[in-house]
Amino acid sequence: MEFRDDVDLDASQVEDRGSGGGFPGGGLAIGGGAIGIVVLVVAVLLGVNPATLLGGNDHSSSAARTPASDLRAQCRKGSDANQSEKCRVVGVVNSIQSYWRDSFAQRGEQPYSTARTDLFSGRVNTGCGQASSAVGPFYCPADHHVYLDLDFFSELESRFGARGGPFAQAYVIAHEYGHHVQNLLGTMNRVGRDRQGATSASVRLELQADCYAGVWAKNAVDTGFYKKPFTDNDIREALDAAAAVGDDRIQERTQGRVNPEGWTHGSAQQRVNWFTTGYTTGTPARCDTFSGAI
Repeated sequence: MEFRDDVDLDASQVEDRGSGGGFPGGGLAIGGGAIGIVVLVVAVLLGVNPATLLGGNDHSSSAARTPASDLRAQCRKGSDANQSEKCRVVGVVNSIQSYWRDSFAQRGEQPYSTARTDLFSGRVNTGCGQASSAVGPFYCPADHHVYLDLDFFSELESRFGARGGPFAQAYVIAHEYGHHVQNLLGTMNRVGRDRQGATSASVRLELQADCYAGVWAKNAVDTGFYKKPFTDNDIREALDAAAAVGDDRIQERTQGRVNPEGWTHGSAQQRVNWFTTGYTTGTPARCDTFSGAI
């Protein structure tokens, strides 16, 4: 995946918080409403116990962290995104939100509301409470932010056995923005208490976000940020990442057995299938995981 050198980046859509910054106060609510559903969407890839949101398994990044003003200074053009990981995140976020903004307008939906991505290290305070890096990338429906510790991508390879690569990162970010789309459209309200099991509403929510990620990938070049459509190798990186974080693979690795009754995100094959559905059709309407078999 290569950005057009001369395309303008909007670094205001990404903030680098460094270690520990965030909203004052807060506290994780497990009850009803948008904040309550955080137990379903906050550990989007890892299937982490929600209790870890309150602490533990913390680690600090050794990478240098810079404030948002530095990102705006550093990430101006697509050429910057081709050279810098943080600027690449900016470019990916810009492309994803450009696609969904146009898609909402074309389909006559309400105007798309921009969601910011916050880069952090170790811990972060959010509108959904305090989170640690242990939960992996997540979307908070209460404040409409995506939270991302870049160290996660190293763990995706070392801990979960994924191939990694730039497009694996793009898939993860696009999945999180799929949750933002679901939040805007009210789809999250369909989950209710149906939070576990191979055909649960939680699994259907996650698989739809995978499908939405595929839809963006199919249409990404039309957003004007990329030089050419993604290659087969790019897509293989995404599919490999999707499979690596399937519930069945995570359970097999951590528990030594597979228990579909405990699934919250879908199997490796389901995640691959739904990303592929989005990518081959390029149409959000084909991502209806709430009707029929999944």
